[in-house]
Amino acid sequence: MHEMSIAMAVVGQVEEAAQAAGATAVRSIRLQVGELAGVVPDSLAFCFELACSGTVLEGAELLTESVPGRARCGPCADEWAVGMPPELCCPVCGAAAAELLAGRELQIAGVCWEEGPVPAPTRERIPEER
Repeated sequence: MHEMSIAMAVVGQVEEAAQAAGATAVRSIRLQVGELAGVVPDSLAFCFELACSGTVLEGAELLTESVPGRARCGPCADEWAVGMPPELCCPVCGAAAAELLAGRELQIAGVCWEEGPVPAPTRERIPEER
């Protein structure tokens, strides 16, 4: 399952950036995943949770944004959504000279973390009985 290696790579990159920035916790990560990237979002979410264990990302939310596949025909310049399974022949002229414009993405689009020292736990005083 290559989703685990993807999750570990994402966690490694974010953890490195968070530590360099002095972050105390990572709350969420936005990841763009192209529909042609060959990634199963549910598997990635499961692997991400495991990969975060024991890191500054533990408990972080993974937000995946699906990027639809798009192609452009070389001969007639028509653009279309390729879908799944991908339709790479031009729907207008039938040419098989398609250029993929989008859909193979797999990138970190954003990270939300907390900076500064770890807050000390607060204890509520229990009133004494009189």
